[in-house]
Order: sequence, then C-alpha cells, then structure tokens
Amino acid sequence: MTDILLIQPPVRDFYLTAKRTIPYGLSCIASSLLNAGFSVEIFDALATSKSRKLQFPEEMAYLDEYYGKEDVSPFALFNNFKHFGYGFERIGKKAAKSGAWLVGISSLFTPYAGYALKTAETVKAFIPSCKTVLGGHHPTSLPESIMKNGAVDYVIRGEGEISMPLLAGAIKTGKSLDLIPGIVFRGKDGGIKINEPAVIKNLDDLPFPATCYLKQDFYKRGNSASAVISASRGCPMKCSYCSVGTSSFNRYRRRSVESVLGELENLMNENKTAFIDFEDENLSLDRKWFIALLNGIKTRYGKSGIELRAMNGLFPSSLDEEAVMLMKEAGFKTLNLSLGSFAAAQLERFCRPDVREGFERALLFAEKYELNAVGYIIAGAPFQNPEDSVSDLLCLAGRRVLAGVSIFYPSPGSPDFKLCDKLGILPETFSLMRSSAIPLSHTTSRKQAVTLLRLGRILNFMKSLKDSGIEIPAPSSQIAKTIEIGDRTNAGIELLKVFLHDGKIRGLDRDGTVYEHSICPETAGLFVEGIRRTELRGFRI
Repeated sequence: MTDILLIQPPVRDFYLTAKRTIPYGLSCIASSLLNAGFSVEIFDALATSKSRKLQFPEEMAYLDEYYGKEDVSPFALFNNFKHFGYGFERIGKKAAKSGAWLVGISSLFTPYAGYALKTAETVKAFIPSCKTVLGGHHPTSLPESIMKNGAVDYVIRGEGEISMPLLAGAIKTGKSLDLIPGIVFRGKDGGIKINEPAVIKNLDDLPFPATCYLKQDFYKRGNSASAVISASRGCPMKCSYCSVGTSSFNRYRRRSVESVLGELENLMNENKTAFIDFEDENLSLDRKWFIALLNGIKTRYGKSGIELRAMNGLFPSSLDEEAVMLMKEAGFKTLNLSLGSFAAAQLERFCRPDVREGFERALLFAEKYELNAVGYIIAGAPFQNPEDSVSDLLCLAGRRVLAGVSIFYPSPGSPDFKLCDKLGILPETFSLMRSSAIPLSHTTSRKQAVTLLRLGRILNFMKSLKDSGIEIPAPSSQIAKTIEIGDRTNAGIELLKVFLHDGKIRGLDRDGTVYEHSICPETAGLFVEGIRRTELRGFRI
C-alpha cells in the first residue's frame, strides 16, 4: 500500500514528442515526499507507445479545412487527432491498486487541463475516499476554474516540493490548511480559499529528483537513457507571451553549479544517461555561472559522448564565442535559439529585448564550432501582421539555421492572455489554447497562420535539399495528377516545382493523388516572390 500516488495524465492532440514529456516535476515532488517520510508511487500514463485515433473535438471542427485530409508529403502538418497514453480506466485501476489516500495529478499545460480533470474524476470513481490535488502551470494560474470540479479536493499553486509534503501531513493529522503556502481548498462555508503560491528560496535545499520512480526504459534513445534537468526557475524577462517572466510570482533563481553537477552525476551513475535536456527558460543568461557549468560538465563528461540540449530555447544575446565553444566541448550539438521575430516593432510588442544582433553572432559561432542551430519565431500574435512573419521566414532562409515556426496561443498568467481577454479574442475553451489549434484569427487570420506553418515546412525542405547537394528545382507549370510516394524527397521536389510556379501548396494522399491545401494565396505569394531573391542556405553543418 502506498501513501501518495502521483500521476502524469494522458493527453489528446495531433502529435506528441516523448522526450518532452518526462515527468521531471513529479520526480522532484516524489523526492520531497520521501524525505518527509511518505511512501510514493509515480504512474506515468504517457510512458507507453499506445495511442488511438479520435474524431476532432467539436470545438476544433474548423480545423477540418486545414487538417481534414491526410497528407503524406514532406509539407504535411497534422491530420489525426489522437489519445496518447493509457486509458482512464487503466489509471483508475492503478489508483485503486495503490491504496493511496492522496493522489497528486500533474496539469502543466492549459490545453490538457480537461484530461487532468478527467483523471481526477476517474480516480474518485475508483477510490472515493481518497483526496485529489492538481498542480502545475494551469492550476497555478486559474485555480478557481479547477476547483469548480467536485472531483478535485485541492490545488497546489507554485512549487509542489514545499506544498505537497505539508498538505499530506495536514491531511494525515487533521491540521488546518490555512497557513500552508500554495494550497487552494474549500472552506467550511464552501467558499474557495486561495493561499499565496509556494516559492522555494534556495533551490539547493531541495533533494535530487527521485528519477528511479520513472519508467526509464520508455524514454531511452537507442540503448541509452534520456533525462531532463532544471538548473533554474522563473525568468527575469518581461516577454508578453510568457507566463513565467516578471509578470508571474515565479522570480528567477538559479541552483549552484555544484548542485547541478551533482544531479548529473546521479543520472550518469544510476542510468548511464546519454541525452539530457535542460528545461530552463534562460539557461545561459548568467554568463559567469553558465561558463562554470559548462567547464564542470566538460571536465567530467566531455569525452563520454553525452548529448546536451536546451530545447526551451537559449537567449541569443547571452552567447559569446567562449560560451558556444564550451557548449560544443561539453556535449551540445544544436543551439536552440529564441528569436521571436526580426521585426523591431514586433519585438517591442512582445516586450522582448532586441536579440537580432545576438542571433546573428550566435549563428556565426555555431557554424565556426560545427553546431547546428534552430531559430524560433512566433507568428499569429495579437497585432502581428503576416507580412512580417513572411519576412521572418525569408531572413531565416538566408541563414544557416532550421526554421522553427510557433503559432501564438494565449498562455494563462501572461500579459498577452490578459490582452486577448481585453480584446475579446480568447478561445472559447481551454483545449484550443495550443499552437496546433491555430487559436486566434486577429491581425493574422487563421488561414494566414496555417499558411505560415506550411511555408515553414517548405522552407526547411528546401534547406534539406541544399544540405544534400540537390539543386532547388526550377518553377514548373506541369502539375501531375499523381506522384509516386515511395521516395518522399522526390515527391517533395515535384510539389516544390509547382509551388514555386504558382504559390499553391499541395499535398498527397496515400494513393499519390495530388490535391491543394487551403491556404492564403497572398501570404504564399509573398514568400515565393521573396525566396526567388534570397540566397538560400541549409541548416546542417
């Protein structure tokens, strides 16, 4: 029998990237609970290759115009909406078998909040006597909406390593919850009591995550383990689209270099980890600290073959030549660079520092030290125009970098969420607050936004041809009715020829039949016109 069961719920979406779903936060909370004397289990409902196709949810019916027909070409976006992970009945049975009297459920991302609530309802159906608590970014920002569900007994706002052991202790002893930081609960009068978010002052005081409770085999890359590490929390910046910057309670704090290296040592010793992603918002922001960390990793693991990434994105202006050189020596193979936009006015709207010069410099260093690079731009934000987004793509076309196009969505707790609310353009349901749902249609229309996504795919395909030594084909008016799909590269080239001629983006069904996607012709035309004048570069070293 277990005191506390921690659950990562299943999700429903068009795609899932397994290496981004390692439940690091639950392993951190588990470690704090163990230190407090409680027995713990983690059930990761995403740690399975199981998935099943679903109909588009009713609120996403408008996406049928863009994703409704399967596309097997290199320019494909999304098609199948799926349930990823175990079914809810399996979760209920696991909870019942555990015998837990407290069940903690992770609810990190707003579009998946409904599945976290469904998990709570299922747990209650199987073990009505247990208490349930939801934590994560979404409950922290919108606790009242979560507490409307009667299957949820508590919400944790902020950092669960503090609140969860205190909550468990209070439940066990019958003590008051009034003074526990981060706890949201129902008072005796039925009203919702919301305590201030829990914030850890010194991150080094926390025990290392209990990664032994995770399903390590599922997250392997080949024969080697994968892991994530958070070396800092919060962010000192004011980016309008972000919910963890200065607008949030979550002030910026870093762990000591020794603490991070100690956690790395644990991972290497226990699991022979070969791939580690730093989940920080600003890993490289403090240069002195970052250089010390890289030197420490290089000294201990520089020859081990370990691969490091920072997939949340690096602040380009923080990367000088020494830092990039040390990143290469420590095990980085790719720089994930957060750009936002090349347009000065848009960077100002994003309340983002002008990183354009730093971005250019980081790319030069990446090329010098033989690192690949990804440059992330945002499209479709309030008051952002599609012409600037096309210009962003063309700027990336002429640089040795992979184009990462992120369609804007309003994140609860961010300044832009409040702006969208004020403008009356918030999506009707939480489930639509994801990039793949193309949630807004403001100064960039939904059709223009999906066109920009497809143009990003076309651009990266053209870059891959360049890297492979294949010439970009000349425009052609000859449109085949069917194309052999056995060779996706050749199929892509055939579609590219006619796209460069008429600006229409086409896809292929499984029979090789060519069809047109629903796009904005003016937006695609701007790209075609601009790419003809651009000296295209690849993205691979």
